[in-house]
Amino acid sequence: MSGPIPLEPGGGQDDTLSLRLAAGTASAGSETTLALRLPRIGLVGRRSRTDDPVDRLAAELADRIGPAVHAYEVAALLESEGLTGERIQRQYGHPDLFSLAEDLFRKVPRSFPEPPSPPDPWAPDHVRCVLRGALFALPALAYLLVPPLQHGGREAQGLIAAALLSWAWGQALGHRTHLRLAVGTHEAGRTLLAGAPTGALLASAVGAAVAGTGPAALFAAAQSCYLAAAGVLLVLGRERVLLATLVPVTAGAAALPWWEPGPPVRTGLPLLTLALAVAAAGHAVRGTLKAPPVPDVRRPPLRASVPYGLFGLAAGVLVLWVGRGHTLAVVVLTVSMGPAEWLLYRYRGLSVAALRAATTPRGFRLRSAAVLTGCLTAYVLPLIPGALLTGADALPLVALGATLWTALLLQAFGIGRLPAAICCAVAAGLTAAHLLNAPPAPLTLALSCGAAAVLLIGCALWLLGRPTAHA
Repeated sequence: MSGPIPLEPGGGQDDTLSLRLAAGTASAGSETTLALRLPRIGLVGRRSRTDDPVDRLAAELADRIGPAVHAYEVAALLESEGLTGERIQRQYGHPDLFSLAEDLFRKVPRSFPEPPSPPDPWAPDHVRCVLRGALFALPALAYLLVPPLQHGGREAQGLIAAALLSWAWGQALGHRTHLRLAVGTHEAGRTLLAGAPTGALLASAVGAAVAGTGPAALFAAAQSCYLAAAGVLLVLGRERVLLATLVPVTAGAAALPWWEPGPPVRTGLPLLTLALAVAAAGHAVRGTLKAPPVPDVRRPPLRASVPYGLFGLAAGVLVLWVGRGHTLAVVVLTVSMGPAEWLLYRYRGLSVAALRAATTPRGFRLRSAAVLTGCLTAYVLPLIPGALLTGADALPLVALGATLWTALLLQAFGIGRLPAAICCAVAAGLTAAHLLNAPPAPLTLALSCGAAAVLLIGCALWLLGRPTAHA
């Protein structure tokens, strides 16, 4: 024999044993080396066959053996399958469980499949987002029934002033209520019980001070009360209830092209909607107060909600400037708030997915930028045909839409001061230009809102491009 060789599968010269014959034993002209090919031998003398039961077992359990990192894991799997030592020796030709596990571990290549994707924690409620977009726009139908805005002058200015204050107060109250909701339902109800009537009273007073006495002041008070009640229902997630309260106004406005209802009906339908909204809001708040209070809870400071109120005021002013002379463009922007909210949820869900997929901070920043670009583009693109259909300039509307959506995105991550400061600066600049008898032209509006949008987008890319913002 020329030398020792391993007599195991995969070892030696393809399992070939070379024997050199002794001198003088070989016939003339014959080779002095005899090659013998050995049969493939398993660990305990098994012959390898295509119908090998070990191979069949490996094929059956491949998906569970592949992720194993040690043969002991395969042994535990075989034990859980109920394989006994006697069956292993009789059926598989191995002396014990661990011998069979090692053989299977070698036969099955390592494979580590990705774990199943967890559910999206930020999956949006599609119906709810559509409803909210409609609920933001449907109250405007009341202006078709009651005509103070059709005459302009102090009456219209009073309604606008009351609406601006209501928007600002509603944003601040909504933020504070959500902070209290994190503590308990009872605490949120107490916040709404104190804040909503106060906001309605202040807005009514401002509307009356600007519009003077008369029907316009009453309409401003009704508008303020409705906005306060609607804010309560929206914060508490009662969108369907609020939609039901708007049925009288919606039905009356829809019938105007074919039917003149007369002053009593024109006045009665908005008042009926107001009564239903206030009653629904009161019922919702009463339900929250039935929850047990949480003892020894420190209230958040009032100043924490001030930036959100200032943003609401600035957003209202910007909408008025961009929609001046194009009321339907304002309706388009208002309806788009439903898709805007849906895209905010999608941004957060896609950002979490990007966080799982990225392996480096730079990789996540790039993925986050792509997500932001996609969501923002999906929001502003439909505004272009909306502006063209209403006869408004597309650039100011698109720039304002980008500004508002990016500001809302930053607010969703608890960044309130920065978007409030930027939007307030732009709104103050446009208002100052108007007071100086230089009303902003469409190009000025587009450049102002565009500059604000660029600043906000840059802040979002920097602040939200960090993995810690989404952890």
